[in-house]
Amino acid sequence: MKIRTIYLFLVILIINACTSTNNEIELIAGDLGINMNERGRITHLFDLEKGSDYLHPDSVSFLIRMRYEGEIIHPAAMDLNEIDNILSFHFTGERVVEIKMKEHKDYMSFELFNIKGSDTPDLLIWGPIFTSIGETIGETIGVVRNTEFAIGIQSLNPKTLGGYPWLENDVMPEMDYFDQKDYSDLKKGGIAHTLYRIEAARPVEEGSAIHAYCRRRYEDRRIANWGYDNYLAKPFADRGLIGSSIALFGCQPDKVLPTISAIEQEESLPHPELNGVWSKLAPEASSAYMIMGFGEDDFDRALSYCEQAGLKYLYHGGPFETWGHFKLKESFFPEGRESLKRCVDKADKRGISIGLHTLSNFITPNDAYVSPVPDHRLAETGYSVLSKAIDPSSKEILIIDPSSFNQFRNNYLKAFRIGNEIIRYAAVSETEPWTLLDCQRGAFGTFPARHSRSDTVFKLADHAYKVFLSNPELTLEIAENIAQLYNETGVRQISFDGLEGCRSTGLGNYGEILFTTSWFNALDDDIKAHYIADASRTSHYFWHIFTRMNWGEPWYAGFRESQTEYRLKNQKYFDRNYIPNMLGWFLMKPETSLEDIEWLLARSAAFNAGYAFVTSYDALEKNGFTNEILKAIAMWENARMNDIFSAEQKAIMEDVANEFQLTKSDDDAYQLKRIHTYRLSHEYRQKQPGEPVTNSMEFQNPGAEQLLSFILTAKKGIVINPQMEISGNRLITIPVKLNEGEHLKFDGEYASVYSPQWQLLKSISLDRSILIIRPGTQSIEISSNFKDNEGEMLLEIRLDGETYLID
Repeated sequence: MKIRTIYLFLVILIINACTSTNNEIELIAGDLGINMNERGRITHLFDLEKGSDYLHPDSVSFLIRMRYEGEIIHPAAMDLNEIDNILSFHFTGERVVEIKMKEHKDYMSFELFNIKGSDTPDLLIWGPIFTSIGETIGETIGVVRNTEFAIGIQSLNPKTLGGYPWLENDVMPEMDYFDQKDYSDLKKGGIAHTLYRIEAARPVEEGSAIHAYCRRRYEDRRIANWGYDNYLAKPFADRGLIGSSIALFGCQPDKVLPTISAIEQEESLPHPELNGVWSKLAPEASSAYMIMGFGEDDFDRALSYCEQAGLKYLYHGGPFETWGHFKLKESFFPEGRESLKRCVDKADKRGISIGLHTLSNFITPNDAYVSPVPDHRLAETGYSVLSKAIDPSSKEILIIDPSSFNQFRNNYLKAFRIGNEIIRYAAVSETEPWTLLDCQRGAFGTFPARHSRSDTVFKLADHAYKVFLSNPELTLEIAENIAQLYNETGVRQISFDGLEGCRSTGLGNYGEILFTTSWFNALDDDIKAHYIADASRTSHYFWHIFTRMNWGEPWYAGFRESQTEYRLKNQKYFDRNYIPNMLGWFLMKPETSLEDIEWLLARSAAFNAGYAFVTSYDALEKNGFTNEILKAIAMWENARMNDIFSAEQKAIMEDVANEFQLTKSDDDAYQLKRIHTYRLSHEYRQKQPGEPVTNSMEFQNPGAEQLLSFILTAKKGIVINPQMEISGNRLITIPVKLNEGEHLKFDGEYASVYSPQWQLLKSISLDRSILIIRPGTQSIEISSNFKDNEGEMLLEIRLDGETYLID
């Protein structure tokens, strides 16, 4: 092992030293030299190739810190056993923590293997190690980098959490650090809520910090958790701090992923693949996919639509009758898993993989874990005992301590368990004797029973989805249930939605990691060699298991507007954490336009980001442009996956205001055409008699002379004979009546009237000579009659711009 004892006069030419008598050791972690003095303080972080020192000059860094009796302290001394490669850190009070080191080609690993002393610490903190690197901070992956060098930390087992113990519940601050102005107190969380968290790396003034930690969990703890101020976190046997382990490394930025790949393989961490390629490097990792409800009876239709869109993954958003044991809905899969497996096998022959949506450890009340006999491993927020016996008909139940029952912030089912009976209650008395009021006996198909004085009353944890949750043991079992389903059927795509539900374990992020790790470990080798996984949350160790994240939902606004800013911010997060890019879910309705789809596809190409194309048989059959939409998806996705777009083209497409069309010529060459769009709304307004009611705007024709292509939409009411005056001297009246939601689309050749679902209703002729526009600045004024003097019309101008020929 390259551990060198160094005297500071040897490095005085590189950095000022305190004295020449304080000897140090240097540890070699890939291309990173870590110098520590005899107190265990890190004094240098050298790029061994270029000599640059990346230690933050204004911060104090140690390899480890410990918490004894509620106080986090750093070592007072450190010594090295070079024969056994053991670092012994000495703390006040004759306490010693021994760390085993091992040098590898690309990194150095550290493992806590012994603690000596009269008392036992409850926290081990790796770091924080403060660096002067602040350009790119991968908060999840634990890598900070600039253009010259990268420094990283990796947790080598699930219990070593990437992050810092800001909170006793082990939930990391959820924030986008670009929105933060003050990094001094991360307990508060971020200005804007995100689904990613400050974990293994974080920004500091003029630099960054990397860190991890491990907690001893041998006693009951009362913590703020899951919306409760007083949540019981029970002991969890994982050997405590013993065995906590990390890797440290430094390398050139382009070597980060190969280094982490080597760490995964040498340390037996999860290392999933996609068709023989590590999933973090596989182009297929960012594949777009189709989400729709399908069953065995109509599966051929679903496959045909998926093939028409050129997509390789078909995902079912709601296949389960129950969560917990994951019984499939008979309406979709009449013979359960056998039906699903037949679908998977049929899809596989056509080159399509099947995915299923899960809610992680959520347990529906109709699942066998709840009814008719509740599993005693359902998560509990706390407990009390009966102060008076009850019979099967008792509606008021007296308990000793109400503290676990009178918290209603995240208490949706208001349920508790006594023995094998689940009981619901409406409220808790305000004074003693503490009484659970208006109780429903034998809830969720359990059976009312007699219970004795002093029997334990367990308050059950639940969620707004009206589901129960799991304790650590049951959490692991549920994860294995999902893995068994995948092994049996060959399903290869999953989303761990609701992963935050695993905080019901009282373990915070650790509970989420245990769930996903248990799932991964229970997979057979065939599924491990080809799966795609995402989730509702990331975490440092989970990075090794998930393929990507796909956040952004379509339910909150229009196709282009729903969470758009959030989707774009996610791309920056993905880039700095080496996560394949995804744009989230986009919903195709019967009313969705081809232009909206092309807007999405341009963004997908810009960020090399996949997406979920959410649709249904109803939408596909009613939308008049379904064939064109699916054809466009296939063309753009094929082009993106073959990386045909230049960096310049991608940069232009990143701007959501820019629109494009992609076509293919007869010789299979791609043509990328920029479309310049301008929108003008016109609505009825009451004015003086004779005063015209119009709206106008100026716009640019950036191309050659061309016909004015446009879409007119009756946004509200009935539009009658709309008019457009172009450049103040050409007026065209369009002889048409558009009912609410209908469109008139002129593409330079045809003027066609469409229903709200884009079904062709009729075509009309227009005087094309009026619609010719020259290059440069133009003006347009629009007006219309509205039935009953009420309505709104939207004009969208679409002009051809630059065309890029791509061989």
